[in-house]
Amino acid sequence: MVAIISTVAYLGLEARSVGVQCQIAPGMPGFALVGLPDKAVGESRQRVSAALTAMGLALPPKRITINLSPADLPKEGSHYDLPIALALLTAMGLLDAEQMAEVIAVGELALDGRLIPSPGVLLAALHAASCDKSLLCPAAQGAEASWASTVTVTAAPNLVSLLNHLKGVQILPRPVAGTVEEPRTGPDLAQVKGQETARRALEIAAAGGHNLLMCGPPGAGKSLLAACLPGILPELAPAEALEVSMVASVAGTLEDGKISRARPFRAPHHSASIAALTGGGLKVRPGEVSLAHLGVLFLDELPEFQRTVLDSLRQPLETGEVTVARANAHVTFPARVQLIAAMNPCRCGHLGDASLACSRAPKCAADYQSKVSGPLLDRIDLHVEVDPVRAIDLAQPAHAEDSAQVAARVRRARALQTQRLEGSGARSNAELDGEALERQATPDEPGRQLLLQAAEAMRLTARGYTRILRVARTIADLAGAETIGRAHVAEALSYRRQPPRA
Repeated sequence: MVAIISTVAYLGLEARSVGVQCQIAPGMPGFALVGLPDKAVGESRQRVSAALTAMGLALPPKRITINLSPADLPKEGSHYDLPIALALLTAMGLLDAEQMAEVIAVGELALDGRLIPSPGVLLAALHAASCDKSLLCPAAQGAEASWASTVTVTAAPNLVSLLNHLKGVQILPRPVAGTVEEPRTGPDLAQVKGQETARRALEIAAAGGHNLLMCGPPGAGKSLLAACLPGILPELAPAEALEVSMVASVAGTLEDGKISRARPFRAPHHSASIAALTGGGLKVRPGEVSLAHLGVLFLDELPEFQRTVLDSLRQPLETGEVTVARANAHVTFPARVQLIAAMNPCRCGHLGDASLACSRAPKCAADYQSKVSGPLLDRIDLHVEVDPVRAIDLAQPAHAEDSAQVAARVRRARALQTQRLEGSGARSNAELDGEALERQATPDEPGRQLLLQAAEAMRLTARGYTRILRVARTIADLAGAETIGRAHVAEALSYRRQPPRA
């Protein structure tokens, strides 16, 4: 007899079916585990044996073979412990094979039989719902799994209680979905004094989901402005919140099953590697660009990042996803992010102040800024010079407009975009492309003439031309205008990076 328990293998945000097959046959006692297991899966033999011993059960003195099917699919992670234990118990006749054919199991086992959380339970629950099966998981992750509302979830604290529940001796309570986490409060825009141009650019970026680069001397308020951005962004829609939570579930950062409607805000240090930023590693995990999906990726001190690391963002920023290629598999994670970057104009940071700038200016500025490649800069919609704040500005009262007032305008602009883009697959103006861009972001005749003149004078690339139209559409939405006018195009052009002089 071969007992089979279903589980899943994670490839990016995709959960693939895996059958854990167990055969107990006469022969020399042994415990073989096959089917391309990694180190963590291979060690499950010791964890399962110890957990069964803690229950007072002994492995039969026969040849035990566990096969993870399909055998050519790599298996990674400790969540195979529970299905392996259940397959073994079914083969020993302690569980009903027909009953176990209707479940999917995930979870790590402790040596004393406790069920320990493992990453990816939300994906397993969604996969179980699509297969019309129930899910068995650790009690600590029952709230997370219950967000897949159409699946029956059994969350057990240990293997003994799960076995008693399956045999009808004990009834485990059905878990309820976790709570919606309250948005975290950050700095308010009212704290920003001066910087009217940067505030306006930040509002446009929030309204259209555009990428933004702020360049200015140290202490000008670039990091404070970036920290204020989450406070003016609209909340995630329910479907978007579930999408973001799936990434967090795979990464193992979804705590207590809590789902947040706040957009992610990730700010990695400039020492981050390519794998840390875009994903990868020995066991492929989502990187910062995926953990910031549908939110903000803030890169402070942009030129201090390694150039190869920054250039690895070029494709994700354009396509909205990142593919990690390995010899045995290609794993794709979503990466639809809003890039906010900040940098000093030169290494000393005081290029515009003759009394503080170094003796190598302006050559030091050219050398410093050249660390960021032109193709990456071309993917940034808004470029803003952030001037130093004078002491007299700091002594003035707080700004009249706070984040709540700006957020209200951003929500109105986003509502217009949602209505206009319905059915197109785009979520914001920053994603406009193809026919949708031509239909929704065509300026009037004066605006078109200005854009054509500027495209020639500024030597805009096709990408730059497209991004000008997207920004102009957002500016028109903030003004409540149906058509993009000359003034909207002019303001969008003012935020475009000027090409270096020949």
